[in-house]
Amino acid sequence: MSETNNIVYLSIEPESAGQRLDNFLIRHCKGVPKSHLYRIVRSGEVRVNKKRAAPDYRLQEGDRLRLPPMRVATRAESGSKAGASQNLPELPILYEDTSLLVIDKPAGIAVHGGSGVSLGVIEALRRQRHEAKFLELAHRLDRETSGVLLIGKKRSALVRLHDMFRKDMTDKRYLALVKGRWLEPVRRVKLPLHKYLTDEEERRVRVDLKEGKSAHTVFRLLARWARFSLLEGELKTGRTHQLRVHLAHLGYPVLGDDKYGDFALNKALRKEGLKRMALHAASMDFPHPVEDRRLFLASALPDELRDFILRLDTAEAREYLADNFSPPWVCSHSFG
Repeated sequence: MSETNNIVYLSIEPESAGQRLDNFLIRHCKGVPKSHLYRIVRSGEVRVNKKRAAPDYRLQEGDRLRLPPMRVATRAESGSKAGASQNLPELPILYEDTSLLVIDKPAGIAVHGGSGVSLGVIEALRRQRHEAKFLELAHRLDRETSGVLLIGKKRSALVRLHDMFRKDMTDKRYLALVKGRWLEPVRRVKLPLHKYLTDEEERRVRVDLKEGKSAHTVFRLLARWARFSLLEGELKTGRTHQLRVHLAHLGYPVLGDDKYGDFALNKALRKEGLKRMALHAASMDFPHPVEDRRLFLASALPDELRDFILRLDTAEAREYLADNFSPPWVCSHSFG
């Protein structure tokens, strides 16, 4: 490692306003280990306007940052990481304009680094688009969830997107394969959710009528077999793990869910070829964050889930298919 000798002072420009302090430092301090960046923030060595600041502090235009001397990886130490970044897969793009980028996130990739994940979607995009001045997640998807993911390319667009999510101005639809025979064509689930940490310091969510925050999901039955059902889940609120926890609480866990699912069933399904969580962010309908028009963006069901359903259709007689439903394993969604 090499060490810079001087204290650095930075003024926050408009394109960086609104970013978390930790995310800004990760982008700005290339080659500095994340663990070191978090340590100097928590120790108070990083100052914002001459004061301590938490890692999640949102920077404002004109903020004055003081950065202490830092250890930076040398070329020899960082070579393997640089090579790894060059081998990152190109993320499929569903839509892009000057304000907004929408990708079709694959399963198995976290949306951001941290918690044992060195590189996520947003870091990969920033490395692949060196010329981009601004790229920030507008929302999140769980690591094992695939599908539509929105990214702001301008601060004004990101602020507007966040506002739309808070005010429930977006129509988000998921497809989920679940254990069991779901009977109702439509079911509205309003069960409050509470976040907590396990004894192993892992984040979890449970239904909690006393301490939970309101959570509302609308489920629609699309297809049903003897052992499994395909549901559409419409999120009316955006709580962490909302759809997964609601379904598990009702006794219909998402197939392949390693946090709230049926673990014995998941193990058996892996032998049958289903090696991921069967949850897919299929579509989003929302106002364009800058222009006066709406966008409808959709992602086709991934091959692994489609192939599993095809095998299921062969092995079991389908008991139910919703009226006017075009099965995603036959007709791909259009990328409108």
